[in-house]
Amino acid sequence: QVQLVESGGGLVQAGGSLRLSCAASGSILTFSLMAWYRQVPGLQRELVATITSGGSANYADSVKGRFTISNGDARNTVNLQGNSLKPEDTAVYYCYAEVYGLMNYWGQGTQVTVSS
Repeated sequence: QVQLVESGGGLVQAGGSLRLSCAASGSILTFSLMAWYRQVPGLQRELVATITSGGSANYADSVKGRFTISNGDARNTVNLQGNSLKPEDTAVYYCYAEVYGLMNYWGQGTQVTVSS
């Protein structure tokens, strides 16, 4: 059974930085794409950033220039570095992974709170 486990969430002051990590277990396949989403209660889950296994990254306009997604050193791991954090970045951040659109997985989420 594939599991995605996020770590690194917490409380940070506006203007600060945070690094989230996600590690997968139980998959014998290399994910073709990993991503970070975030969700505020009452709102739809929104895409933050994606990265392919080859390292091609894309970002939501709201985080461009502030967030960096990267593949981890270990297979099927992904990181998200957030800088210049704003209160509107407060959300539960979810790790997502897929294998060429055939299988996809979600983590349980990690809370990020940015205080003003």
